[in-house]
Amino acid sequence: MRKTTTLQDRQDIADLMTGWIHRDLGRWDRLRELFHPGAQIEITWFEGAASDFVDASARMAATDLRTKHLITSPAVTFSADGSRAVSETNAVIIAENSSLGLGCNGHNRFVDRIERRDGVWRIVDRKSVYDFATFTFPAGITDIAPERVAGHPCEYGALAYVLDLSGFPVLRTFATKGSELERVIKKSAFAWLGEEDQG
Repeated sequence: MRKTTTLQDRQDIADLMTGWIHRDLGRWDRLRELFHPGAQIEITWFEGAASDFVDASARMAATDLRTKHLITSPAVTFSADGSRAVSETNAVIIAENSSLGLGCNGHNRFVDRIERRDGVWRIVDRKSVYDFATFTFPAGITDIAPERVAGHPCEYGALAYVLDLSGFPVLRTFATKGSELERVIKKSAFAWLGEEDQG
């Protein structure tokens, strides 16, 4: 029997998504609160425990690389018993390295597994699918190395290039729009939810 979910459930999950602002503002304790203990995260420059990701984000914030995230409302699917949810959320990653005079805008989607424990919704797994990315030049046009950009899928090549030059290397291929990796991420997430892949 499917449990009815409430507007409050949806609002709580939306608040988790927009809570990513705590990363941009350096509110590390608040960022930790978005995740359940043992949560995992997988993005271009970091894979591992969400708790370690928060620490790594604090280290990134102390460098010349600045980031900002624009987050939309999530599309949420709940499990039949109302204790789990999968959300897909559009985001724009804005990055700029002041010492390089180079930045980028990356468009992605977060695919999150979210669980309610003791009445509290938090993220247990976050992965990202990358749609496209472009360079920005805050102080005027700067030379780039096209062969290094081409070493990554075009959907996040600009983002990976800025990360690499900033000391945060992108070490493998990640999911892009329409890729097999995206299909696997979604199929696995909805299997965890107990639902068919929503496509």
